[in-house]
Amino acid sequence: MDNIKAIYIHIPFCKKICSYCDFCKMYYQKELVLLYLDALEKEIKSNYSSSKIETIYIGGGSPSSLDFLALNKLLKMLEVIDKSNLQEFSFEMNVADITENKLKILKKYGVNRISIGIETINDKFFPLIERYNNKDDVYKKINLVKKYFNNINVDFMYGFPNETISDLKKDLAFFKKLEVNHISIYSLILEEHTKLYINKVKAINEDLEAKMYYYIIDYLKSLGYQHYEISNFAKDNWVSKHNLTYWNNEKYYGFGLGAGGYIDNIRYTNTRSINNYLKGNYRLEEEKITKEINMENEMILGLRKREGISKKRFKEKFKEEVEDVFPIKELVQKDLLIDKDDYIYINPSKLYVSNNILINFIKNS
Repeated sequence: MDNIKAIYIHIPFCKKICSYCDFCKMYYQKELVLLYLDALEKEIKSNYSSSKIETIYIGGGSPSSLDFLALNKLLKMLEVIDKSNLQEFSFEMNVADITENKLKILKKYGVNRISIGIETINDKFFPLIERYNNKDDVYKKINLVKKYFNNINVDFMYGFPNETISDLKKDLAFFKKLEVNHISIYSLILEEHTKLYINKVKAINEDLEAKMYYYIIDYLKSLGYQHYEISNFAKDNWVSKHNLTYWNNEKYYGFGLGAGGYIDNIRYTNTRSINNYLKGNYRLEEEKITKEINMENEMILGLRKREGISKKRFKEKFKEEVEDVFPIKELVQKDLLIDKDDYIYINPSKLYVSNNILINFIKNS
């Protein structure tokens, strides 16, 4: 068994379903939640094998939608995990679900990082995304979280249809006031199978979206945030250790409905069928990771980081020079990549079109 240091756990339940969400989710039903947690406990017990875990991330869905009893049950079942090396334990919360009692129980079981989906405080976009925030309530709840936790992430969304730079500036001014140490930014993507896609909502103009993206980068940098990954910003020493596991192409367990994991050179995805999951049929698909696929993943994931790929680390890991495997020189000549000292990274001015650059690392594309 590999040396696995990270665990992702998926809780698919939500009190409300957002119109843009493509994650594995379903409406909250108390009886179903308890059945699900029983199945989740069985999956963890049958697949986790004594690794010393450094990071845990509980996401969804809305894990914070669990009532006190269910939340206690979830956190208690994780006592089978060896947390002697635990550095970061993240838990996603919705603003409406934040209560003193829930924060206390999270703290009691070792959670030390809270990630809060805020997205926007502009009421112009609430009906579109079907999320409703009250500025005063958001501010009050963030301050309540700060009583118990100092490691807080907030999610920020931009690129709504009809959004202007002026709208964006108002949202950013509010997020600045929250004074949290980590911000994740996302443009609104019209994913298939979401309400927005089905309703044929028209996407924002790409040039304007790119302008917004670079404006956000400059703004957050001016506030002292380090832009350490395409969509993520952190104050000093507050980068997400768990997410770095993904971007560093390292192994991790994924437990729960629709979760993905990477162990024993197999990347797997769990079923999204609650009936199959409750019967113990957890896995939907598995992909054997060959050396070639692993090298591709190393580049595609690693180049999301602003520092990029270490040539030395690539050589140590794969016993090959990265320039011999991929068209690095050609991409540097096109000004898409920068090759400096030990690192290869995406040209900062080309970050918005990073997906078009990363395609070059898929051999069979």
